[in-house]
Amino acid sequence: MKLKGEKGESSDCDEGSKGKMTLLLALVALISAFGSSFQYGYNVSVINSPAPYMQDFYNRTYFNRTGVPMDSGFQTLLWSLTVSMYPLGGLFGSLMVWPMVNSCGRKGTLLINNLFSITAAVLMGTSEIAKTFEVIILSRVIMGIYAGLASNVVPMFLGEISPKNLRGAMGIVPQLFITIGILVAQIFGLSSILGNVKGWPVLLGLTGIPSLIQLLILPFFPESPRYLLLQKGNEEQARQALQRLRGWDDVDDEIEEMRQEDQSEKEEGHFTVLSLCTFRGLRWQLISIIVMMMGQQLSGVNAVFYYADRIFQSAGVDANNVQYVTVSIGAINVIMTLLAVFIVESLGRRVLLLAGFGLCCVSCAVLTLALNLQTTVSWMSYLSIVCVIVYIIGHAIGASPIPFLLITEMFLQSSRPAAFMVGGSVHWICNFTVGLVFLYMEAGLGAYSFLIFCAICLATIVYIFIIVPETKNKTFMEINRIMAKRNKVEIQGDKEEFKDFHTVPGGQTEKKEFASVEL
Repeated sequence: MKLKGEKGESSDCDEGSKGKMTLLLALVALISAFGSSFQYGYNVSVINSPAPYMQDFYNRTYFNRTGVPMDSGFQTLLWSLTVSMYPLGGLFGSLMVWPMVNSCGRKGTLLINNLFSITAAVLMGTSEIAKTFEVIILSRVIMGIYAGLASNVVPMFLGEISPKNLRGAMGIVPQLFITIGILVAQIFGLSSILGNVKGWPVLLGLTGIPSLIQLLILPFFPESPRYLLLQKGNEEQARQALQRLRGWDDVDDEIEEMRQEDQSEKEEGHFTVLSLCTFRGLRWQLISIIVMMMGQQLSGVNAVFYYADRIFQSAGVDANNVQYVTVSIGAINVIMTLLAVFIVESLGRRVLLLAGFGLCCVSCAVLTLALNLQTTVSWMSYLSIVCVIVYIIGHAIGASPIPFLLITEMFLQSSRPAAFMVGGSVHWICNFTVGLVFLYMEAGLGAYSFLIFCAICLATIVYIFIIVPETKNKTFMEINRIMAKRNKVEIQGDKEEFKDFHTVPGGQTEKKEFASVEL
């Protein structure tokens, strides 16, 4: 390795490890997030607006086949399946992350994943012509598998190709495109555009277009250099990929940092989910991502969106105009997530997590009060609207984007795929559970449901404050050392460096040790 700063100066080394946003890096982020994360968001909200027309199609199709109208209980069951098959498919997709990213690579997995989306889009788009509602339910499972893979692989891919000073911003880009996807589905779903009796099959089928674009363009971009070097052992390809992504030829510092990571992992080998769950050296990282993923999904975000229409109607918004209010909430979500992209590197991950969950916690508490008093105190309905907006701001800046970013940062190459598989599975199981349980909670507790979400947010804040470290502008190895202290274990790479310190004579050793830590 070429030592920069031979005379004890570290400025060149710092510059080498500080990457700039190159055109290629920006394009990789754009194509990966638009082709994958965007569709996760799009399919979360795409069936909300055309629901009455789709249910009518279910009923009509059933009547044409059997000659009798569909029983209302059976119709409710079919619609529940249509909604809930998406997060269930997401769980299946998450379980496929570990084998796929290890065998096909990050970019390869994204390309193969597009086939799920295109297949589902064709089936949903032609369901009305084919007069079959069953394929819609099947397609929701397929789209769920697609979203389960995309929601894990895109943050992993972008986290691995980013320089450390841009990793936070790049890690939030997938969440930004999820919110854009939700907003686009809300806009296209307006009754004046595609949310009507003729337009809904087109609305469902549009989801294949971003996949098609990604399938055509992504092959021309490089694979993750970390995957090429640490998992495939191909240094030449890894070096070429890094040079293209960074826009300069001298990438020795980053290659050396990857080698250190490789050295520290040699004893453990590649982790399966079982070995990850039983390995003491990653105990707190694993607990942290489970807590943050549970906090993210069980903090009531689905409930707030569910209640939003009712809250705005009680404040005097006309029933026909509520759809436009929903779009405006989607727009706030996008704007605040975009803000998080720009402030995550200056404020850090911990601040955004604590502030985000804090806003959600306070909003849920005040919203409980406002919903209970809005019949007696006239201005309480306006306070409810403020609570919804504050809640969405909190979730957009911290609770939604940061947990996936931290999975990338808190785990090294050998354990990252298994960690994403665990984190992604927790994400989708909790999503599915909230969808299943919330209607019963709402029926039994009413507005007091939000006190449960408030308590979950508070518990998550306490855990983050005590356990989760700041990872801003640190290499994966530096983060690993911080967590190793918490786990009370010694890192293999540190023992190797200690040996080097003793075996090489002269003052040169201090410079070597210094350079390896600075990377």
